[in-house]
Amino acid sequence: MEFGLSTELTALQKRVRQFINEIVIPSEKGLPPPEATGEWDALRHELQSQAREHGVFLPQLGPEFGGLGLDWRSNSVIFEEAGRSVLGPQSLNCAAPDEGNMHLLHEIGTPVQQEQFLRPLAAGKVRSCFAMTEPPPGAGADPALLQTTATKNGSKWVINGQKWFISGAEGAAFGIVMARTAEVKGRYGATMFLVEADNPGYRVTRRIPTLDLSFVGGHCEVEYKDCEVSEDAILGELHQGFDYAQLRLRPARLTHCMRWLGAARRSLEYALNHATQRQTFGSKLADHQAVQIMLADSEVELHAARLMIWQAAWLLDQGQTASRETSLAKVFVSETVNRVVDRAIQICGAQGVSEDNPLANFYRETRHFRIYDGPSEVHRVTIARRMIRQAEGEGWVSTYA
Repeated sequence: MEFGLSTELTALQKRVRQFINEIVIPSEKGLPPPEATGEWDALRHELQSQAREHGVFLPQLGPEFGGLGLDWRSNSVIFEEAGRSVLGPQSLNCAAPDEGNMHLLHEIGTPVQQEQFLRPLAAGKVRSCFAMTEPPPGAGADPALLQTTATKNGSKWVINGQKWFISGAEGAAFGIVMARTAEVKGRYGATMFLVEADNPGYRVTRRIPTLDLSFVGGHCEVEYKDCEVSEDAILGELHQGFDYAQLRLRPARLTHCMRWLGAARRSLEYALNHATQRQTFGSKLADHQAVQIMLADSEVELHAARLMIWQAAWLLDQGQTASRETSLAKVFVSETVNRVVDRAIQICGAQGVSEDNPLANFYRETRHFRIYDGPSEVHRVTIARRMIRQAEGEGWVSTYA
């Protein structure tokens, strides 16, 4: 694995960093209220237009869709730079859930589906959502509990069910919904369907009030009631939805790590700048050993997190599933990000919890990261069970691949 960045990637990294610093971060002032979806979308379109002009738009897809065609390893560098602002990923059109849906449509969508759904999504003309999570007793961290069903009725499929905490659903043009299509126990027998928002059987019933305030389209409850779709709405193959969910979620959990690492880095940048300027007890805050230790711990953990992301991304580029490595990264990076942001607030004191700087918003936005795409506890159980199976078989050896 090559740790150095190519000349081309270094130049792009600097260009993205400049774009975020000069265009995106100034746009953070006076953000619309969370429920003003139309205003958020207008801001998103404006920033995406400027991203195109700066040559930093859509890093993750190829030129055939108007993108830069970067591999996962290169995206890890660019996504981190974008993540230094909550508006950055939206500006570059590499934000969740659209980025994960683009990946899925690119991998398993038919040519017709790619033209109808992927192309406008890649162009930033529309947003999308991914509807798998359900209210209890339905699917959450355990997709085997999926309750939403899709039944065949002549040439149509009829979807019925409730979805919960569907990010970006308000104002989304379409969603990818997981529904059970076969009476099979466990993690099999589900299918993915593409459902357009104007389908009369589809309805966003509520926007859920949440801790975070900057997610375009919010987090919503969605109802599918006698929602009819054609056979062409099936994404991929019938009954293979759980496998496709993993195809989407493995890189998606890693791209979350990439983006939020940027937020943690900017938090540390802010705390370091504050510590070197703030005078207290006759000296700079940065001269106090307790503050130095917090700064150093954050730098150590950010460095380790970045290397975990790069290595998992490199494995994806080699064609490997990287299930273990993306789980390891999801646990470590999500908890690192929370610790780094928390330390930055502690260093900055009252400045840290005020709305005059980005730290308070980062604190709200990043707390979810330890929960979505698999809570830390679920990933730990998965990691441990894999270790135990290996120990009981041919033997467990800690390895990097």
